[in-house]
Amino acid sequence: MGFDVVKTADLEWEERQDGRKMAVLSDRANMTNSRARFWRYPAHSKGRRHLDPDQEEVFVPIQGTLTMMLGEPPERFDVGPGEVGIVHLGTPMQLFNDTDDDVLFFAYGAPTDHGNAEFLDDAELV
Repeated sequence: MGFDVVKTADLEWEERQDGRKMAVLSDRANMTNSRARFWRYPAHSKGRRHLDPDQEEVFVPIQGTLTMMLGEPPERFDVGPGEVGIVHLGTPMQLFNDTDDDVLFFAYGAPTDHGNAEFLDDAELV
């Protein structure tokens, strides 16, 4: 039996496209059966549209409202603090910050399999 406690002040943030930042928790917390990250999206930024055939993903906004374009055709869902977005295997998805403020969210996926995502054309934000 074991545990890890990760303090946000101790996280190492990696710069991504469009000014987005990511902090990997999985490696830091010795997670072996799932993956976890914090993401910070600046105002009016977006991730890549994709579908993952291997991993179910859970998104929990901590600060701000995360916009999720899900399915085919894409349908808009705004997810705020205290709410949860769950994306099942093979569901096309794209994450956006459609606000003027930063969005901070926790992303959790299982199993650890990754790298097989199929990247798709961007969804039109409506």
